[in-house]
Order: sequence, then C-alpha cells, then structure tokens
Amino acid sequence: MSDLLKGRTGEWEMVIGLEVHAQVIADAKLFSGAATDFGAEPNEQVSFVDAGMPGMLPVLNEACVEQAVRTGLALNAEINLQSIFARKNYFYPDMPQGYQISQYEDPIVGEGEIVIDLPDGETRTIGIERLHMEQDAGKSVHDRHPTKTYIDLNRSGVTLMEIVSKPDMRSAEQAAAYVTKLRAILRYIGSCDGNMQEGSLRADANVSVRRPGEALGTRCEIKNLNSIRFMRQAIDYEAARQIEIIEDGSEIEQETRLFDSGRGETRSMRSKEDAHDYRYFPDPDLLPLRLEQGYVDALKASLPELPEAKKQRFMEAFGLSAYDASVLVAERETADYFETVAEGRDSKLAANWVMSELFGSLNKAELSLSESPVSAPSLGGLIDLIADGTISGRIAKDVFADMFETGKPAADIVEEKGLKQVSDSGALEAAVAEVMGANPDRVADYRGGNHKLIGWFMGQIMKASGGKANPQMVNQLLREKLDAGD
Repeated sequence: MSDLLKGRTGEWEMVIGLEVHAQVIADAKLFSGAATDFGAEPNEQVSFVDAGMPGMLPVLNEACVEQAVRTGLALNAEINLQSIFARKNYFYPDMPQGYQISQYEDPIVGEGEIVIDLPDGETRTIGIERLHMEQDAGKSVHDRHPTKTYIDLNRSGVTLMEIVSKPDMRSAEQAAAYVTKLRAILRYIGSCDGNMQEGSLRADANVSVRRPGEALGTRCEIKNLNSIRFMRQAIDYEAARQIEIIEDGSEIEQETRLFDSGRGETRSMRSKEDAHDYRYFPDPDLLPLRLEQGYVDALKASLPELPEAKKQRFMEAFGLSAYDASVLVAERETADYFETVAEGRDSKLAANWVMSELFGSLNKAELSLSESPVSAPSLGGLIDLIADGTISGRIAKDVFADMFETGKPAADIVEEKGLKQVSDSGALEAAVAEVMGANPDRVADYRGGNHKLIGWFMGQIMKASGGKANPQMVNQLLREKLDAGD
C-alpha cells in the first residue's frame, strides 16, 4: 500500500522523525537521592538539588546510567564509552536551576535501529540517531486557582532518556508502529514502564511534506503527544495542513506546535528553537562519563530475549504467522503466558485460544492479562481436555466461560457439570440409528445424492446429546450408516 498523500496538485510524501522521552525506572532521580514514585503529594519528593538551591552539586545515579546503556544495547545501538553532560539553558517556572542538565554533542548512545511490524505483515527498519540522558522539569499546575499557577517539583530531576529517530517514517501508521515497538522493548528490559497516561512516555513528532523524491521540506514539531491515537491524529492533521499551505502558494514556517485533542488539530505554540538558542556548554559540576567495555559487555549479556528475536523464534518453533507472532510478543507478559500454554501442546490451537477467547474475554471485562482469572496453566489444561477427547471444541468454549467467571480449573467444571464427551461407540451408534429411523425422508434424500445433509444429521445428534457426542466419531458412524444404503 502506498504511503503517498494526494493533494489538489498531485502526490506528496510525509517525512516523520520522532523524539521519544522515556522516564527511566529507578528508585532515585538522575542527580539526587529523591524518590521517583508516581502519585505522591505535590513537592513531597524534592531534594535541595532538584529545587535548585545555591551550592547544591549534582551526583550522578549509576542505576540510571545502567538503564540507558541497556536500552541502547536493546536498540542495536553504539554505546559511547565517553559521554558528556551539558547545560541546556532556557527558562521555565518549573525548572528552578534555569537550565536543564542534558547531553548534546557527546551522548551516551549513538546510532541504532528498530524493526517495526506493520498491519499488512510487512516490516520496516527505522534508524535511531541517538539516545541521551537528561533530567526532567517539574510541572506547572494551572487548575488549582483561577489566577495563579502552582509548581510541583516532584518530577524535577527525574531521569529521561530522549530517543531520537532518523526521519525514516512515511506515515502516521509507521510512527504508531515505531512507538509501539519501542515501548515493547523498553518494557521487556525494564528500563521504562511505557505508561503514556502517567507521562512516563511522551513523544514529539517532527513532520514535514515534500514531493516524492525531492529534498526534505520545512518541518514543524508537535510537542508532548501522550497517546498513540493522538499522535496518529496529530501527524495526519499536520501533514494535511502543510500540504494545503504549500498548494495555496505559501511557505511552511518552522515552529513548535501543540495538538488539541478536543478539536483534533495542531496549533502554533512558539517559533522553533535551534541548538544555539540553548547556549549548550559542558556542565562544570559533572566530569565526563567514562565506561569500561567490560561493563557494557556484561550488561549486554544480561539482556532478556527481545521482541524481534522472540517473534522469529515463535515463527520457527511454533509455526506461527508473522502477524500472530507479532501480537503475542508485543508484551513480555503476553509472550510468557503463551509459551506456558503452548508448551507440549498444539501451538496453533494455543495461539487461537489465547488471541481469540482469552483476549476477547479480557477486553470485554476491561481486564489486563495480569488480572486474568484464567491462568496460563489453567488454559493449557482446557486445551489438554480437547486434545484427549474429554470434551469437544464447542463444549470447551462453555467451559472457558465458566473458568473466566469462577476461576475454577477446567477439569473441575467438566466433572461438576457432567460435560465429558460421549465416545462410547455403542451409545453413539444407537443415537445415529434413532435419528436415521425418525427421518427416513432425509435418509432417502442423502442416499439420492444430497450429501450436504450430513451436516443436518450431525446437528441433530449433537443437539440430542447436549453437544457431548464426540463429533469425529459421530461423523464417521453417520457416513458408514448412510452410505451403507447407497
């Protein structure tokens, strides 16, 4: 499917680069020992360093460095053994120092890449330009007073990883797939929880348009997108806005814009700053960060299996399609659940039960997988009952509904409700004979060539048995008895 956009004057190509700000999972902030828990009362988690008090010196948190290196390794990126912290100078009321400690020319992580999965089954490689560490600003609160703004510094100094992509994306769909995959990687390795609703993952989208094959156009940056749905809407709107401006004979002004989710449109926030506007210089209070290669190698060896590798293994070991494998590895918890269900069983049947029955029930009940009343071993037990002929696939769905409601094991429900499949050949022969004897006209029609009636006979017997008759045995017996009169 083409990603080109159609304007009044011809086709256009969208060019998108993303800057994702991921809050690092750590017990303390980047340069202080203050806590980082979400939901604390305003200004409860603030040290003198975070508050910008005179004479306070930053002390680098080694745990945050480790998380940044692990993330870089998970992105197949170059780890720079020397990096430098710089001061990025600008004024915000919720940034008491008057500058942000970040990294500029010498970041901790260099170029890498992510392979994204698209809905049509295709994949695309998106380049990573860099990953650098920086401290977050505080938060301005505007809804506590009609004329005053309150400042909450709990978030001030929290560690952020800014992950900057190359301008390799050509649609909002690709941008959504990129953030989805990046979030999965961060969660797999435990460096960020990826919770966009709580602000621990935010994205800035740089969007421009051009005629296919031409040079890059002037970009506009859309700030602080806190959901993938809003990001898609913002990118599509911004591209359409730029195309209309150019086709009307005007030029795009480089600027920073905000997305109004209520109106579904972007609006101007300020003119876009360049690096020189921030007057970057090395922070005089922090020495260059130097890493040993052995340290990096040890962290690489400790990484778990990542989504892309797990996807390939699921396809090879379990015979799954690229789409099914992508869905099942999207979250580490889901992948672990599926592997437990599939172990020693029909993997495609396991995938169908996890993706259809389980996911459907969880969505309907608005529950996460961690809240599922049906554990992975329990679902595996249900599949075992299907495989050994204890229950039919149709009865299994009723049993699963009971499992989901009560949390009981499948075997207990089958026993309590007498749902065991009837596989006794004598009983099934009697049922077949009874249905055939009661419907001589249909028997004659079948023997006259209307073999589609086998389905009707099957339905009658399954109905009479309450769905407990073994369908394979019934089908075989029916064909033997009906065909015997041909």
